[in-house]
Amino acid sequence: MQLVIVESPTKARTIKQFLGKGYSVESSFGHIRDLPRKELAIDTEHDFKPKYVIIPRARKTVSLLMEKAEKSQNIILATDQDREGEAIAWHLIKALGLDELKIKNEKLKIQRIVFHEITKNAIEEALNNPRQIDMNLVDSQQARRILDRLVGYKLSPLLWKKVARGLSAGRVQSVAVRLVVERQKEIDEFKPEEYWTIVASLLKIKSQKSKVKNNEFETILTKIDGETIPKLGIKTKTQAEEISKDLKGLEYKVENIEKKETKRYPLPPFTTSTLQQEASRKLRFSAKQTMFIAQQLYEGVPLENEKSIGLITYMRTDSLNLADQAIYKIRELVVENFGKNYLPIKPNFYKTRTKGAQEAHEAIRPTFPERKPEEIKQFLNKNQFNLYNLIWHRTVACQMKPAIFDSTIIDIKTSESKAEHFYILRATGHILKFEGFLKAWSMKNGDVILPDIEKNELLELIKLIPGQHFTEPPAPYSEATLVKALEENGIGRPSTYAPILETIQKRGYVIKRARYLYPADIGILVNNLLVEHFPKIVDIGFTAKMENDLDDIAEGKKKWVPIIEKFYRPFEANLKQKYLEISKRKIVDEKSDEICEKCGAAMVIKTGRFGKFLACSKFPKCRNTKNIATTLGIKCPECGQGEIMERRSKRGTTFYGCNQWPKCKFALWDMPTGEKCPKCESLLVKTRQNKVKCSNKECDYTKE
Repeated sequence: MQLVIVESPTKARTIKQFLGKGYSVESSFGHIRDLPRKELAIDTEHDFKPKYVIIPRARKTVSLLMEKAEKSQNIILATDQDREGEAIAWHLIKALGLDELKIKNEKLKIQRIVFHEITKNAIEEALNNPRQIDMNLVDSQQARRILDRLVGYKLSPLLWKKVARGLSAGRVQSVAVRLVVERQKEIDEFKPEEYWTIVASLLKIKSQKSKVKNNEFETILTKIDGETIPKLGIKTKTQAEEISKDLKGLEYKVENIEKKETKRYPLPPFTTSTLQQEASRKLRFSAKQTMFIAQQLYEGVPLENEKSIGLITYMRTDSLNLADQAIYKIRELVVENFGKNYLPIKPNFYKTRTKGAQEAHEAIRPTFPERKPEEIKQFLNKNQFNLYNLIWHRTVACQMKPAIFDSTIIDIKTSESKAEHFYILRATGHILKFEGFLKAWSMKNGDVILPDIEKNELLELIKLIPGQHFTEPPAPYSEATLVKALEENGIGRPSTYAPILETIQKRGYVIKRARYLYPADIGILVNNLLVEHFPKIVDIGFTAKMENDLDDIAEGKKKWVPIIEKFYRPFEANLKQKYLEISKRKIVDEKSDEICEKCGAAMVIKTGRFGKFLACSKFPKCRNTKNIATTLGIKCPECGQGEIMERRSKRGTTFYGCNQWPKCKFALWDMPTGEKCPKCESLLVKTRQNKVKCSNKECDYTKE
């Protein structure tokens, strides 16, 4: 018998259908060995040797696999193709005692196979090309695990002692929290600046006589006396009104027309990060949800009258490559579905810019592109269909011709004789001439059709529209934009993006609200402590370099022990020093005007896992604590008796509700300003983006 071991039961069931009776396919149900939870389990004095134990939940699985292994002539380790999968395969050898088993049975073969997709052809090809365990990949995974354990196990107790019990720190997660905290700081410190634009609607004079419609078009003022107006060039309403007054009654003549053909090229096929970003934008999936559904599509979905089959290639990848055979099938599909005119002469190839990307791997694509989403929709649940549909269309589009536009720029000059200044107004437009890849992958085209006018043609001013604007702060991170930021900064890798996002939210350092990520009070406090006292831990450049070192280990360019040694010794010395230097009171305590009713001492404001609270300054002699009830001095619009106060949910999320709760359950997620909406009389609120708008969802009022 030949024993095939994979890490997932679904994957096992799919593979079993492609193999004959001589094979037994079993699942390890993920990792079977790891570092124990309640001890460091790393010998820091002897080359950081890890102490692995069998995970309690995996003991029964290990016993079953050992029995199977002893009865087998060939043991095939078919775990995933990345570092994590390679490490699982290596741990299986150690936990099952396969090396010792081979000594007893010289005929026993232990083989490692990998494949990018779970299809019959891919499995057969992998079985025909087995290899040995790649210890470089294993060492890279071990190095990451050991680094994360050293940081988490050593730094978390300091946070418990100096901040609050139950806190923890992570090597990569702390950098992600820092990005969120610093983005929110930018938003909070942002001071909007007023500026104005002037839009003029012009009309072809000829069209009045011929009564041709749709010849009115909009232009924007771009130059005064030949000088380009900067974004904040017109700062006040008075300035805008003076310019508008000057523009009235002038002659408008077409000075220049520039027409050119432009192309928009298709986007590359999906990688892990771009799939997570696009699924977030188009499907509103979290990163974790995207990877869960992608795993289902990869491991196999049963189709009618067919065996289960993997519908997409491996979903943890940073490569933009496509297999030659896949490209051939996709090109056939383009001709079949859209016509020869949409197919480029040569295939489109994409080069990844991600350092350390595994070029030998493939991008995420359908295993069989000819399986159109609509044809298999009945066999998929809603989420599976939506994600497969996204992957299918992106893959097909990447092998199509570019979209072609006709772009037009028209500059209109005012007469100089009738005013103190002369002005240039500009109209821009583009028309889609050829859809190209947009036929398969919809994007906003923003078509603006301009009338057919000629140089030196006179135009009539119809109306002037001065517009008030304010500069806006950067938007808070969403999961999609945070993944993009992590990737751009070289933080994390395909297999770690979703766990990073999950961890920082699970720990309560970051709160997700209406698709955006905001730092919790405790997240800000912990981040500030780490930035001040452990700058390397949260330094983006340092963390990115560590990721590069891990890539070098995977490629056999560096050894893992010196990398960890170089990091750990300074970290350990700094940690010992900070235990002595850091004062909990200075970090956690803020002065307040409250007096403890139990002992008469001053109360201080502390920050805990679930936000700020009042505590007696004589702790631990006096353990009196209070929730902070911060009223905003705003009458509750619902009951008219209570006042709005800042409150916290069980998860630590800030919201604003009536202090007469539970009698009155009025609540808002955004902070009320105290003003009422001029349209509907509801409370105005200030959003995290510093915008003031109506709290009534049915009212679209936004304060300028």
